[in-house]
Amino acid sequence: MGRDGELAELRSALALHRLVTVTGAAGIGKSRLARTLAASPVGDAGQAVVRVRWHDGVPVGPRALTARLLRALTAAAGAPPGRGVPSLRRTPAVVREGVDIAEAARAVPAETLLVVLDDIDPVHTECAGLVQRLLMAVPGLRVLVTARRVLGLGDEHVIRVAPLEVESPPGGTEPSPAVALFLSRTPARAPGGLPVRASELPTVRRVCRLLEGVPLAIELAAGQLGDRTLRELAARLEADQCWLTGPGPALRRHRSLHASIGAVHTLCDPVVRTVWHRASVFEGSFTEAAAVLLCSGAGVEPDRVPSCLALLSATGVLRALGEPGGVRRPRYRMARAARDFGTERLRGAGELPAALARHAVHYRGVAAVAETLWHMGLQHQALQTVLDEYDDLMALVPRALAGADGRPPDAEHIEEAMEAVLRLWFWWAVHEQGREGSALLLGLLPHLPPGSPLAPRGQWLAAWLTAAHDPPTARRLLDLAWPAAVMAGDDALIGRISHVHGTLAWHRRDPEEAVRYYRQAADTVPESAPGGPPPAVSLAALAVVQAHTDPGTAARTAHHALAQPRNRDDAWATALAHYARAFADHRAGRTGRARRRAHRALTHLATGPDTAPQARAALRRLLDHLETPADGAPVRHDKSFVPVPRAGTRSGARPSATEATWPQG
Repeated sequence: MGRDGELAELRSALALHRLVTVTGAAGIGKSRLARTLAASPVGDAGQAVVRVRWHDGVPVGPRALTARLLRALTAAAGAPPGRGVPSLRRTPAVVREGVDIAEAARAVPAETLLVVLDDIDPVHTECAGLVQRLLMAVPGLRVLVTARRVLGLGDEHVIRVAPLEVESPPGGTEPSPAVALFLSRTPARAPGGLPVRASELPTVRRVCRLLEGVPLAIELAAGQLGDRTLRELAARLEADQCWLTGPGPALRRHRSLHASIGAVHTLCDPVVRTVWHRASVFEGSFTEAAAVLLCSGAGVEPDRVPSCLALLSATGVLRALGEPGGVRRPRYRMARAARDFGTERLRGAGELPAALARHAVHYRGVAAVAETLWHMGLQHQALQTVLDEYDDLMALVPRALAGADGRPPDAEHIEEAMEAVLRLWFWWAVHEQGREGSALLLGLLPHLPPGSPLAPRGQWLAAWLTAAHDPPTARRLLDLAWPAAVMAGDDALIGRISHVHGTLAWHRRDPEEAVRYYRQAADTVPESAPGGPPPAVSLAALAVVQAHTDPGTAARTAHHALAQPRNRDDAWATALAHYARAFADHRAGRTGRARRRAHRALTHLATGPDTAPQARAALRRLLDHLETPADGAPVRHDKSFVPVPRAGTRSGARPSATEATWPQG
């Protein structure tokens, strides 16, 4: 909803409710919305508006808000009907004796009275009691409150101000509200010129996306273009945001993002602040249980963490994800600026290395749980675990490579990050995030200590992930991994190295070598060995290669793949085997049977989660060929079946379990 829509919603709410509270995170535009409404109030000309705004430098003492409101009401009592009263900037030391605030409100000469209490977070508790008293004593009174959290009164109507939309509607030509605000606050390069070129609009959207659509942050960022380019601005914001400053706003806390977040931080209880600091190590969304694990200890009892999360969520530091009261447990995500602020405080307290170490331990455990779920046949749960925890899982590698406090990477941390990446083999391979996975592995491999047992496993997985787009690198990695696998007697790793050699042979159009390697892989990998594809995957690939020259043997091989005991728990391997069987039937001339098999396999895949997107795409492609054959010739399968991961479809967005397609070439 745009700001015009929020203003219309606010007008409608005040027409129906006596108490309306506008809430939202720091810098989101609550006060601006209230100021706009107060300038053109709801109702007829007989309405008076009394606005009291809390601001920097005002002392918080007993009944301080009551004193300011009483002063404003007293001034309004002497004003002509229908006239508003300017916001008062000074507060008397005490409330005058014998003057009741309800009497002062009733003395205002207007048919209706709207009291606007703006930005009352420093006096939140007093405000709740004051508003409750006024509403009970003055029947015709309406109250508009702006604050970072609600008052908690029973008859309170809450409007939550959301960040500005960053993306334009599909097919729209106008810039999104966030981009429009950035452009309006950006000085033109020359008199009469545009603030940015059309080619730079994607970078503007990136900046607004990094700033999460917060108006104050966008305005401060737009003012930086006199000193740096858009690309430089985006790169700096990627690293940190609290440095943003600007001379314009009247309030001191609005002159920098650090001060704006700091104003929220100041009003938090010390325990809530500590939870805020420690939770800033989360890169993405997190559960309450994960927060308890990482934030408790050293002065914070575990049972205090959930209430601290609720308070941080109420003030806009955290955003609660999902439906309230839903089946899934709630997750939280910290605002980017608040995370930068918390990390700064955590570093200043000397707790950052310990917090990052606990984060790494936890998410290595998450990767281990995801792999175990996959191996047990709970593949949908495994993929959902990766999707939920993706940002923090991906943070393990850059944090390990960055070292602690500027020191070189620690070998132990490198091994821990490598272990987590290896456990996610199914994500890189099955959901075609090959380039991303191989980049992480190739970044870690040079830093592993000599003789690390993780090195050959990392070399094998990197080779598998690069086989489609960089065969020479894949062959070099396999040459490094093979001797160590043989010396260790690791049958699973030996077989999986053979599988990648089979894929490379198939890509260079050497079917005899591909058959030999795939057969060796299927015969060598133990049936229940974790950490990589089972023998059924190698058998399915073998059947596809055989189908080009010996469809009968290929059909028997595919049947053998389907008969593997572990297939009942592995939807991915089973789907590959079904494809191989259907393709073998087609190559044998049994087109009708092949079509029925492919349809049944797709129907089975459609009833469950998309744990085998590669096989789904391959089966659909095969059916398209079978149902609309070109010039009546039999379908000759190219190299697209062979189970080799390829680059995914990520373009800066979080990956989806339905984006991948069967690997090509």
